[in-house]
Amino acid sequence: MAFLVAGTLRVAAQLADARDSLRRKGKYGTQGSRVALTLSSPGVSAATVAALDRVFQTLGFENQKSEVLVQGILKELVRFWEQLDAQRGPVSCALVALVAPGKQLRQPLPLVQDLSRCEALQGRPKVFLLLSSDPGAGPEPGAFLAGLGELCSRSPHWSLLQLLTELFCRVTEESAGDTYCPVFQSSLRGALCLGAVEPWRPEPDPGPSVQYDLSGARAALILAVVQDRPGAQNDVEALGDLCQALGFQTTVRTDPTAQAFWEALAQFQKRLDTYKHPVSCALVALMAHGGPQGQLLGVDGKEVQPEALLWELSHCPVLQGHPKIFLHQACRGGNRDAGVGPPALPWYWRWLRAPPATPSQADVLQIHAYTQGSSSRGPTSGNADVADVLTVYAATEGCVAYRDEKGSDFVQMLVEVVRANPGGDLLELLTEVNRRVCELDVLGPDSQAPRKACLEIRSSLRHRLCLQA
Repeated sequence: MAFLVAGTLRVAAQLADARDSLRRKGKYGTQGSRVALTLSSPGVSAATVAALDRVFQTLGFENQKSEVLVQGILKELVRFWEQLDAQRGPVSCALVALVAPGKQLRQPLPLVQDLSRCEALQGRPKVFLLLSSDPGAGPEPGAFLAGLGELCSRSPHWSLLQLLTELFCRVTEESAGDTYCPVFQSSLRGALCLGAVEPWRPEPDPGPSVQYDLSGARAALILAVVQDRPGAQNDVEALGDLCQALGFQTTVRTDPTAQAFWEALAQFQKRLDTYKHPVSCALVALMAHGGPQGQLLGVDGKEVQPEALLWELSHCPVLQGHPKIFLHQACRGGNRDAGVGPPALPWYWRWLRAPPATPSQADVLQIHAYTQGSSSRGPTSGNADVADVLTVYAATEGCVAYRDEKGSDFVQMLVEVVRANPGGDLLELLTEVNRRVCELDVLGPDSQAPRKACLEIRSSLRHRLCLQA
C-alpha cells in the first residue's frame, strides 16, 4: 500500500507541476532529468552519432545510443520507456533521434503512440528528430543538430519552435539552388525551452526579430459544408469576421461539392494573380465532414484529398516566399481519444484532486529534417514548394474532430485567442489554442464518457508570422 501511495503521489505531483507551469507561464516546467535515445541504422557513420551525442550533452540530455535494424526500432523504444518508468525519477523531456534511410522514417506515428504509453512522460514534451542517412536527403545530421545547439546556446529564452523556424531559414539559405526545406509537426501545449535558463526568469530576448512582411494584400478563402453540420455556420461567421478584421479580403463559399472545392481553389488562385499589389499572405480554411482516411466530404458525399488542395495552392507563383496558412476543421478518422492519466483508484484521485486526462497524442514534436520526395497527395518536406506553409488540423491523424451547436472547439478557440492578441507570434498563439482545446472534456454523440481532442500543427515557416503589426 505504501508503494502504491508513493507512486501515485509522484505521478500526481508530476502532472500538477506540468499543468501549473503550462497554465501560469505558458511553458513546460524544467523539473526533472532530460533523456535522449539515439537509434541509428547500420551504416550510419560513427562521426554522425558522436556529433549527435555532443549536441545532446550540450543541451543537458543523458543520451543512450543503439545501432538497430528497422525491425528492432519499436523494441528499443519500449525498452527505453520501460527503463524510464522503472527509475521512478522525474523526467522533464525526452528526445528520440532516429538516423536511418528516408524510407524508414515515413511512418513515425507508431513510435509516437508507443512512447506516449510511458507514465514517466505523461504531460511532458516528447521530441522526435528524424534524420536521413541517405546522401543528399537534407543537411548532414550532425550539422543540423549543431546548428540547433548553437541557436539554443545563443538564445536560451527562445522556444524550440522559434529556434526551428530560425534554423529552417538558415538551412534553405545554405541550400540555395537545392529543393530542401524541413518541416515540424507539433501537438505541444506550451513553449519548450531547451536553453540553460529557467522558464520563470526574465526574458530580455523574446524571439526572432525577422518577420514576414505582410504589408501587401492578404487573401482568405473559406470553404465550408454547413449542411447537416450543426454549429458550422457559427464557425464560418466567426472566422470570416476575424479574417476581415485582420485585413484579409475574404471569400466564403458554403456547401461545396467535392468538385466545387477544386473549382473554388482555382478561382482563388486566378484572383490572386489579378491583385494590383503583391500578395503577402494567403489563408484557406476547409470545413467539412471527414472520411476514415482523413478525406474531406463534399456536400454531395464525394471525397476530396485536403493535402492535394494544399499542394495545389503551394504552387501558386505569386505566393512563393510568402506565408500560406491552411486551417482544417474535419475528422481525420474515427478514433475517439479517451486521453491518458495516471492509473489509480477513482476515490484516490478525488482525494488528490488529480488533473484531468491529457489527449494521448499531446505534447509531441516531430522534426522532419530530411527529404521525403514529392507526393501527389500533398506537400511533403524536401520540396521548395512547401517552405512558408503553416497547416493546422483540428484533430490528430486518425482522430475525430468535435463540434456542437455553438461551433467547433478549434475554430471558436482560435478566434478567441487571436482576437485577444492579434499581434502575437502565430505559432505561439496556436500552441495556446491547443492547450485550451486539450483541457476540454468532450461528450461525443455516441458515448457518455468524456473524450479528448488535440490539434496538429505543421510548419515550414522560416520567419515569425504576426498577423497584425
